[in-house]
Amino acid sequence: MQSQEPLAGILAAAKTGAEWAITALYREHQPSLLRYLRAQAGSEGEDLASEVWLQAAAGLGRFDGDDAAFRRWLFTIAHRRLIDSRRRQGRRSTILLVESQAEADESNDPEKRALRVSDSEEALARIATLPPEQAEIVLLRVIGGLDVEEVASIVGKKPGTVRVLQHRALKRLEEELAGEGRRVDVTE
Repeated sequence: MQSQEPLAGILAAAKTGAEWAITALYREHQPSLLRYLRAQAGSEGEDLASEVWLQAAAGLGRFDGDDAAFRRWLFTIAHRRLIDSRRRQGRRSTILLVESQAEADESNDPEKRALRVSDSEEALARIATLPPEQAEIVLLRVIGGLDVEEVASIVGKKPGTVRVLQHRALKRLEEELAGEGRRVDVTE
C-alpha cells in the first residue's frame, strides 16, 4: 500500500464491506499488530488481535481517514483491548513472553512466518523486560510505526512524556547490551 490513490480506494471499498479490500488491510496491518500484541500479552496476543479486527470490522463504516489514521485507529483499539484484558486478569502482573523461534517454525501461518526473524525475536524479548509502560511505548513507536503524537494520543499521555519514556527505555536497553560487551548505537 504505497501510493495514496489505491489506498483511498481500498479503504473506501473496505467500508462498503468488499472482502478483497478488508483482506488487503488485514495483510498490510496484521503482522505489526500481532507483534505488538504478542509482546504485550504473550500467547493471548492472537486472541486479542482477533478481537481488534472484529471491533475494527464493526466500526469500519464509521471510520474516516487515510492509511495513517487507519493505523492509529487500529492500534488504539489494540491498546484498549490490552487494557480490558489486563482488567480481566484481575490486575495481576504478568510476564511478557515472546514465542520461541522453534514454535514459530512449526507453522505455515503467515503471521508466524512474519515473526521468524531472529533479530526481531531477540529485540521483542529484550523489550519485554522493560517496565510495561516503557515497553508499550517502544512497541507502538517501532512495531506500530506511529509517531510520538500518535502514541501520546493512544496511551493518554503528553508527547513530552512519551519522549521521556522512550528515551529511558532505549537507554536501559543500551546499558543492558553494553553490559554484555556488545557495541550499541541506540537512536530515537
